[in-house]
Amino acid sequence: MTEKTLSFDDLGITPHDLYDQMGYHGTEPDMATLREVSVVMEDVRTWLRPRFCYQVVKEQPAFSMGKIIQRQLRGSEAYALFVCTSGTEFEAYQQRLKEQGDMVRVYIADALGSVIAEHCADQMEVTLQENIDKLGWQHTNRFSPGYCGWHVSQQQLLFPLFKGHTCGVHLTDSSLMVPIKSVSGIIGLGEKVRRLDYTCGLCDFKQCYKRKLKLPQ
Repeated sequence: MTEKTLSFDDLGITPHDLYDQMGYHGTEPDMATLREVSVVMEDVRTWLRPRFCYQVVKEQPAFSMGKIIQRQLRGSEAYALFVCTSGTEFEAYQQRLKEQGDMVRVYIADALGSVIAEHCADQMEVTLQENIDKLGWQHTNRFSPGYCGWHVSQQQLLFPLFKGHTCGVHLTDSSLMVPIKSVSGIIGLGEKVRRLDYTCGLCDFKQCYKRKLKLPQ
């Protein structure tokens, strides 16, 4: 099991990452929103502690992931199972904003939490690649329950495989992760696999965040 705690600066998040997540897609919001974004980002910078953990297994777990993901994992010699999270501190911060009734910052923080979780997962991939370089291996894209035909209920099969080491993330009865700004899933590893640009043609899930980032201006 590999675990790591990061800082906000480790994630390399830019304001434009947040603008895209908020729906601006290449444009900037008005000045008032720009100021609010700056305040929120500077606030979390001082205390944010996102975390990731992953373990490598030789056999593919008995998940029902669907044809799209199975095809992308073809040729894997091992598999990395992972959990990445913005952290309980960030979840508490979102709750404080809601209690204060500051709906603009609630919206910004919600978008920022998604960006934090995804950038944390990006850093997890960097660490994973560094650890498999000595084997001459590459890795596939990461795939998560809830996307590309892999039902979110399969979280209930994924999480027990970590034997309690899930960076403080736990599941609700409906298979949602808490803290909610978390990412989990599987990555294929091996000499013959490769990471592709996310191609929305592979998948028909209309609410995918990757698809949202590709919407026309």
